[in-house]
Amino acid sequence: MLRPGGADLTIAGGVREFGRATPDVVAVRDGDRELRYGALDERSSRLACALLAMGFADSDRVALLCGNRMEYPEIAAGLAKAGLVLVPVNPRLTAPEVEFILAHSGSRALIVDPALTGAIPPEFPGRVVTIGPEYEKWLDDSRAVDPWIAVDERDPFCIAYTAGTTGDPKGVLISHRSRSLTFYATALEWGIGPGRRTIAVAPMYHGAGFAFAYAAVYCGATVSMLRSFQPDALLDMIQRDGAQSVFLVPTHAQLIRQAFDEVPSLPSLDTLYFNAAALPKVLKEWVFEAFPGVGVHELYGSTEAGVISNLRPPDARRKAGTVGHPWFGTQVRVVGPDGSPVEPGQPGELYSRSPYLMNGYHGNPAATAACTTADGFLTSGDIVIRDDEGFISIVDRVKDVIITGGVNVYPRDVEEVLLTHPAVVECAVVGEPDEQWGERVVAYWVGRTPVAADVLESYLRARLAGFKVPKQYRTVPALPRNAAGKILKRELKGLHAS
Repeated sequence: MLRPGGADLTIAGGVREFGRATPDVVAVRDGDRELRYGALDERSSRLACALLAMGFADSDRVALLCGNRMEYPEIAAGLAKAGLVLVPVNPRLTAPEVEFILAHSGSRALIVDPALTGAIPPEFPGRVVTIGPEYEKWLDDSRAVDPWIAVDERDPFCIAYTAGTTGDPKGVLISHRSRSLTFYATALEWGIGPGRRTIAVAPMYHGAGFAFAYAAVYCGATVSMLRSFQPDALLDMIQRDGAQSVFLVPTHAQLIRQAFDEVPSLPSLDTLYFNAAALPKVLKEWVFEAFPGVGVHELYGSTEAGVISNLRPPDARRKAGTVGHPWFGTQVRVVGPDGSPVEPGQPGELYSRSPYLMNGYHGNPAATAACTTADGFLTSGDIVIRDDEGFISIVDRVKDVIITGGVNVYPRDVEEVLLTHPAVVECAVVGEPDEQWGERVVAYWVGRTPVAADVLESYLRARLAGFKVPKQYRTVPALPRNAAGKILKRELKGLHAS
């Protein structure tokens, strides 16, 4: 069967389509700068031609060390047009950490934000291009012609590096097909499309941050770049740009709550969707009150699996504490330690299968095999419970379950109750070594007002089984988090390691 050229899905597709259909519509806003679809299409083509003229080809890797700024979408689209692979790099990393990613990915070039040149490894052998005058001349000197390099939609468009919570980061191979289908599903679920406006709040180097920001330019909407998160800056941007849909992580909501006694009216905003970490029930109830009339979605997923489930607004209060049903095209399997499916209401490890799954870990077939099944399911690494209506609740990470005196304690059970105490702003519960019990339950918490440990203990004992009540309570000024907003529990354990 003949296969017409260009029929495969690629992440450059939307830019090409809307560059021709709506060339004068604003695709990206960044402060006082605007980039319209016609210019986005042309500039991404110039970038593709510039790289091809330098001899790049055949899925060569190009790293991008950059924060949220106007150039991010055009670089991603340009690499896709050239048939090259994007390697997004966390702007917070040090030069040695950046060096590991560049070497492990085999990146032959690095495009870098001028504010981040200090993180460039001194021994990097590839070409370095700094965004600014050098970058602009590079584009100006290139042909404004789309090269239309053939790309198989199942090939990776990027290698996204995980946070490296256990050893070195792993490079997640994400295909064009995976993300293109994610963008279309995003348009279906949250209306991201022509005439809609959204904001890139989460960092675009991260899987979710990229997916929910780039979905806008893929689907003909407008995305505004938030360079760094400040509660007042976000709300000002929503008002100024008339944003309708905004993706946040729970930490963002917590910071807005701390900054404002009352959130100002945001008449354009109709949709909020949360991801990256569980949204505590107490905080979610505040979101409902602070943003009246706004539909609140709670998503669950990972870089490796994409979006797995979504709790939609009609069930947001009724099923608070869950992450909803499996997302479009997604199958889930909840199994016990022996690999057999568990009954509704029983905890088990969640596996998912969908078109959004990663291709595997770059250069690490052993790690890929360890997290996948022969029939194509991928483990989430999470313990969940599915109720009799099919709603999924995340109990905890498999690795975070505390075994104390031979009994399993799921930290989230304790955290949800501790967060209902009026003195507690944030908390994290971890297991630490104990000679008698194997592990003891320890609570780290950020306080709104000072309160004695015995007061917290009495509060929890009235609401939890005794074996779940922490043996120790440690106040901290802030909980350590990565850029995606996830609490780094390993760092908390290290604070008091003997």
